[in-house]
Amino acid sequence: MILAIAGAVLWGVVVAGFGAWLTDLTPWYRNLKKPSWQPPDYLFGPAWSVILALASWSLYLSWTSAPTDGARTMVLLLFLWNGAANLLWSPLFFRWRRPDWALYEVPVLWLSCLVPIILLAPISGLASLLLVPYLLWVTFAAYLNLTIVRLNGPFGRQAQTT
Repeated sequence: MILAIAGAVLWGVVVAGFGAWLTDLTPWYRNLKKPSWQPPDYLFGPAWSVILALASWSLYLSWTSAPTDGARTMVLLLFLWNGAANLLWSPLFFRWRRPDWALYEVPVLWLSCLVPIILLAPISGLASLLLVPYLLWVTFAAYLNLTIVRLNGPFGRQAQTT
């Protein structure tokens, strides 16, 4: 049980920590045109902290409720997929300054939230429900990403030649 708690907490801390480290609010980001409905930047950290804490709890519940080794492997793979998808978005958007590429990655991230909700429901209904805020936040963030691309594009080489 202690190992399951430690593993779930470690997953959340790694995803949150690396996500924060990869989110670089440079002058480039600050100068992007953003919609009036975008939350203030200082709210993103607390929102992600709550979402990843709930996801860590979901991981713990799923892991400890899984009836077989195969089910536990599935739980682990689902959360590894989600963590990787989550961590890929930030460098695409912030480090490489490619909100357009980040937008292409959004469906992978979105599915990495939806699929566990579906697959974990038979293992633990609560674990499944704890991921709903994550899916809703990613849906909102995807629309924000799309809006920023529309307000600021093109990006990359095209942007430099025009």
